[in-house]
Amino acid sequence: MHNNSQAIKQIAAIDLGSNSFHMIVAKVINQEIQIVSRHKKKVRLAQGLDSENNLDVEAITRGLECLSMFAERLQGFDVNNVRIAATHTLRVANNTASFLQQASAILPFPIEVIPGEEEARLIYAGVAHTQTESLSKLVIDIGGGSTELIIGEAFTPKRLNSTRIGSVTFTQKYFKSGKLTAEQFSKAMLSTQQHLEDLVPYYKKNSWEIAFGSSGTIKAIKEVLVGLGYDDGIIKTKRLHKLISKLCEFDHINDVTLIGLNKERQPTFSAGVAILTAIFDSLSLQEMHYSSGALREGLLYEMEDHFQRSDIRMRTAESLALKHFVDTAHANNVRTQARELLSQLHETLELKENRQLYSLIEWSALLHEVGLSINYQAFHRHSNYILKHATMPGFNSEEQLVLATLARFQRKPLRLDELPHFSLYKRKHIEGLIRTLRLAIILNGQRSETEKPLIRIAVTKEAWLLTSANKDWLKENRLLNADLQNEQNYWREVGWTLKYF
Repeated sequence: MHNNSQAIKQIAAIDLGSNSFHMIVAKVINQEIQIVSRHKKKVRLAQGLDSENNLDVEAITRGLECLSMFAERLQGFDVNNVRIAATHTLRVANNTASFLQQASAILPFPIEVIPGEEEARLIYAGVAHTQTESLSKLVIDIGGGSTELIIGEAFTPKRLNSTRIGSVTFTQKYFKSGKLTAEQFSKAMLSTQQHLEDLVPYYKKNSWEIAFGSSGTIKAIKEVLVGLGYDDGIIKTKRLHKLISKLCEFDHINDVTLIGLNKERQPTFSAGVAILTAIFDSLSLQEMHYSSGALREGLLYEMEDHFQRSDIRMRTAESLALKHFVDTAHANNVRTQARELLSQLHETLELKENRQLYSLIEWSALLHEVGLSINYQAFHRHSNYILKHATMPGFNSEEQLVLATLARFQRKPLRLDELPHFSLYKRKHIEGLIRTLRLAIILNGQRSETEKPLIRIAVTKEAWLLTSANKDWLKENRLLNADLQNEQNYWREVGWTLKYF
């Protein structure tokens, strides 16, 4: 009998949401994903945000306790087989870095804080892999702190939006007293419609075969509707409005007892119903089906299909380069040079432990000149701004910050006091990439297609050394020599040493 044990591996995805933390564990058997277990814990992280967007100690403690529980299940997992994504609350909290630092002591896997549009893309991937029979679809995901809307075709999202509407934040804003009245629902619904105002024309203009809702809020609404006698579980406009009337029969959030509604969901349920009803009214939706696939399934499927993410990043980088009229021939030369230098440095720079940085320096080489489309003057700062704020599918927030940082530090004096704090990467690694990219840009500064001699690079405790087998390489290129002299001075100002022969 053929033994397939070699073909089996275990993977896991964790979604650190504003309301709940979820973990899904699966086996990959001959390219097929088999769900082994699901774990969920109500953490209500968003509830711990104060008016200044600082997470309180209680919320942080709830989050860390949940992670320590997840850590037990993930013992023995390879770091490459676990992906953790944090969403809205950790996107906006001022003390996210502190939370991530404490989390890293409990859970030895990197936590990615993902932008809203990236969250929307991964949610769509989770639904698309779960609902493969439908082609064009609208996907709505109401979370604790944000709501994502996506239109897509088969596995490809066509429009991604993330809005600051959430069941936890809206509970605090519109149902804080706990009273359930028609007026409270009207206020929450009006606010939802205002948030969606600019998006509605686009969504109404585009059609889809079927609408899906994913995640806990929509699942709870479906289950309550079934409990009210709507056995097909389809969410419809009239049913939602009837549900609001039903909720108004209760005086207080804590009094709501409906078949299908569990105690944990009770506090945020009414806000979730108000949000979904307003979305239905805004988009003139007739009906919606619940999908069990969501963000964590998207992470899981994408983890197994490595090429897909690489593909998405390539499309993102190419469209950004095209949009900003990047000289792609030059950008590719810089990228090839950076790759060559890094291949000689990876052991010295101890980059083995973070392979992700290899691809990030290549993407930054491709995109380092996007700021030229604004102005040559201080274009490195313009590039930094664009890469920091552009919507970049396939990249998490910190990866995007790495690209922006490398663009910012590509030329001119090294203002290392402006280097941002990173949670996923060590400062020494980022500094190593900055030096490497700067040298790759200088070595291609003449934008010439004539073949360059092979450049060797070595690192000692004292200095970075550039050499070439062609002893006359600098005599033949006086501009390059002058550029390297300038670079030497920039390095010296921050206590680095560059030597070249």
